[in-house]
Amino acid sequence: MKRHTGQDKDKTSRWRLETQLVRGGTWRSELGETSEAMFMTSGYAYDCAEDAAARFAGDQEGYTYSRLRNPTAAMFEDRMALIEGAEVARSTATGMAAITAAMLSIVKAGDHVVSSRALFGSCRYVVETLLPRFGVESTLVDGTDNEAWKAAVRPNTVAFFLETPANPTLDVVDLQFVCDLAHENGALVVVDNVFATPVLQKPITYGADIVAYSATKHIDGQGRVLGGCILTSEKILDEHILPFIRNTGPNISPFNAWVMLKGLETLDLRVSKMCDNAERVAGALADISGFDWIKYPGLKSFSQHDLAMKQMTRGGTILAVQVPGGREQAFKFLNSLEIIDISNNIGDAKSLMTHPASTTHASVAEEARLQLGITEGMLRLSVGLEHPEDLIEDLQQAAEKAGITG
Repeated sequence: MKRHTGQDKDKTSRWRLETQLVRGGTWRSELGETSEAMFMTSGYAYDCAEDAAARFAGDQEGYTYSRLRNPTAAMFEDRMALIEGAEVARSTATGMAAITAAMLSIVKAGDHVVSSRALFGSCRYVVETLLPRFGVESTLVDGTDNEAWKAAVRPNTVAFFLETPANPTLDVVDLQFVCDLAHENGALVVVDNVFATPVLQKPITYGADIVAYSATKHIDGQGRVLGGCILTSEKILDEHILPFIRNTGPNISPFNAWVMLKGLETLDLRVSKMCDNAERVAGALADISGFDWIKYPGLKSFSQHDLAMKQMTRGGTILAVQVPGGREQAFKFLNSLEIIDISNNIGDAKSLMTHPASTTHASVAEEARLQLGITEGMLRLSVGLEHPEDLIEDLQQAAEKAGITG
């Protein structure tokens, strides 16, 4: 295979985002295909035994086994690294495979991890339950409180982990402060950037060492396949992440990597339109009396609006609301929706709404949920590509049927 003309990092790094999303990382075979080739193969043949030995020794470029790397996955990884501004990337089968690989590869028994407590339920499991099973201590803090991060640092702290904006509370963490603090104490920073997407926020520019994505979300963005991605430096990849992935095998399939490549081509267009819609919907919901509150980073009423807009170029595609009547009213509201789907995914072309306390965060203890602000009346909305007025009308009629308004 050969790279597309001009596919060297010096040139592609100067391309604008839209061009990078469409053409970055492209390889072409001798056939000159315009759509990326899909290499549905588990293994590779060698011209001679000497070539096989040289490749396994690292003395010859090429592929050995798709658990180690696959050409289609490599194109996806190269494109992700380009748009994120990272040196390298490795793809995984799911977003949680990316988080798990990133965290387990950089810790050992006796280490300590500091994490924001506002996390996706499965991320909390990794930090709060899985790591301690292997002798890694963890401390969860209020991620919005800079002093809490400082107070949690110990001599054996090796990593900070956070989401910003967080799922589903939309808490915003001061990336620059946390990265500076971690590095002053010799720790690495791992950021789950799925809510912000690489279009709206680039944690590496603030000093993050590892950025992880559930590519299932906005990157595919059409509810088709699962996937994840880890972005980092060549040093961290070679010393920590690559040995872990090579020997544990959480790899993405070539087909799913190909779907992700196609998703990246329209990522900027979709996220931009979804942000437009989310701003319209959040503004309309804020005008509907009856909700306890509406949270959306793009609203000036959002408590961390200034910090969010400092770190992100837009307010994002996700918002949250709270109904006064707890779970019963929240369910009635969801069941009254006619356009918006009840679903626990985010970043889809279709608008999706869920009740976090009974779905994404059901595994989190009730006391911990309430500490985060995940009440029985909280609902999370992922705004899609439908006409915003249709979405607003759907939310209005559902609010009326649920007895929130009128």
